Amino acid sequence: MMEKIRSTTVLAVKKNGQVALGADGQATFGNTVAKSNVKKVRTLMEGKILCGFAGSTADAFTLMERFQEKLNAFGEGNMKRAAIELAKDWRTDRYLRKLEAMMIVADKEDVLIISGTGDVIEPDHDIAAIGSGSMYAQSAALALKKHAPDMTAEDMVREGLDIAADICIYTNHNFVIETVKE
Repeated sequence: MMEKIRSTTVLAVKKNGQVALGADGQATFGNTVAKSNVKKVRTLMEGKILCGFAGSTADAFTLMERFQEKLNAFGEGNMKRAAIELAKDWRTDRYLRKLEAMMIVADKEDVLIISGTGDVIEPDHDIAAIGSGSMYAQSAALALKKHAPDMTAEDMVREGLDIAADICIYTNHNFVIETVKE
């Protein structure tokens, strides 16, 4: 049986009108680092929407393409509707149901987690995290949001990922961080 390439940390923070989404660059194959500079964050709709993924890369790209189709169908101003429609398809479509990935999508208004179980989650505190180091990154971002009022959303994402990378063996320090464009 072949081992899966897996594991990552993706973190999004919305604060004071700024939205940032970042991820580490590590992909593992079993207990070996297969690649250290994978780009798991993409900008959509000319940077007005961000997408980050965890899980199988091929599956994540399939979902990202489907999400892009939903955005085109409902308009860039309707990211939440596109996310819900993708989740419905993901849950009911025989092919999509087998995909193993999760996504965080964000625009200037919303940060959402989309899962294959049909969930579209709008997280508390405008902080979302997925992947193996997600709880470390999310905990760090929550503490920073509460106790470091001068930090930007982008700074919080960078620091949250940095803390996760220090703790989670499936997360490295090669970050890609994007912010939503106006």
